[in-house]
Amino acid sequence: MAILERITRNIDNRYWDPGTKAFPVKNRYTAGVAGQWFFEELKENGKIYGSRCEDCAVTYVPARIYCERCFKRLEKEKDWLDVGTEGEIHSFTAVHRTKTGEEKEEPSLVAAVKIADGLLIHRLAGVKPEQVEIGMKVKAEFKPKDERQGGIEDIKHFKPL
Repeated sequence: MAILERITRNIDNRYWDPGTKAFPVKNRYTAGVAGQWFFEELKENGKIYGSRCEDCAVTYVPARIYCERCFKRLEKEKDWLDVGTEGEIHSFTAVHRTKTGEEKEEPSLVAAVKIADGLLIHRLAGVKPEQVEIGMKVKAEFKPKDERQGGIEDIKHFKPL
């Protein structure tokens, strides 16, 4: 199921008030075949999967069904692999304001975590902003299995090793 509803008149486009609890969705998109498999592994097994193109020597995280360099089809049965739950910080930022603009008591940290040849953008925990360094080793911490819903939020956060 790709699109359930389309906005056909420009006047129907609305803005989102960040003070509301939920983001209004006008259209629904699937995560695609690879995305669905990737999120199922997060939910069911607490594993991060990538797909490896042997021709290009690249391991994509999150997993893909085609190599972005040579367009070779990457099959789940032979090209997908568990890349583990550890990575390193590629870049990061400290967030000092809430989505509504108020100052936070404590800044939260968001990082681009390099796993294999890919990046996952996620929260950091268990470290202060002044302690974070590029190249720092981190590990994914998952929510308990009964709380997982099949999305990137199934990873609670990354913590330093």
